Amino acid sequence: MGVLENKARARLFYKYLSKVYDRVNPFVWNEEMRAEALSLLDIEPGDRVLDVGCGTGFGTEGLLQYTDDVHGLDQSAHQMEKAFRKFGKRGSVRFYRGDAERLPFKDGSFDLVWSSGSIEYWPNPVAALRELRRVVKPGGQVLVVGPDYPKSTVMQRLADAIMLFYDEAEADRMFAEAGFVEVEHHIQQARPGSPRAITTVARAPEA
Repeated sequence: MGVLENKARARLFYKYLSKVYDRVNPFVWNEEMRAEALSLLDIEPGDRVLDVGCGTGFGTEGLLQYTDDVHGLDQSAHQMEKAFRKFGKRGSVRFYRGDAERLPFKDGSFDLVWSSGSIEYWPNPVAALRELRRVVKPGGQVLVVGPDYPKSTVMQRLADAIMLFYDEAEADRMFAEAGFVEVEHHIQQARPGSPRAITTVARAPEA
């Protein structure tokens, strides 16, 4: 397990990263990549959507282009303070402080669940994916963006020491174990040589 796959250390990490997050983020996850990911989804106006690990609200902003019923959840108070400045504490988005492995929502609460840049910090990603499946409606889509596993052996060792990096085969295993169906993966990259993202779209089984 990587050093940041620990909730306390991840919160401390984001306490400091939150100060520069919106300036650093575009180098690995930019608006074009977000738009491409959003195009993979069947979002309808009025759909109730959950952004798990919403951070400063970068993914949330994209979701609001499709529906005005967006909910954001994050464990980092410092990241959420940044989101409050964008949207307000009681503005267009309802925010929750919480844990991806124990989502504070009833079964089938959302039409769609989105999570970008969060899975790499989950100590038990399969447990969290099961929670995403639980809170989405039967047949609903879930999209998860995480860091693609490096090709270089040296970079693989470094990646494994920091947090979760995974390839398509590992994503298949995790999503299948969590009970998803119709799983597909897309590799995204801001520019040649920059870190690659693996974007997975899956569906919860029909009831």
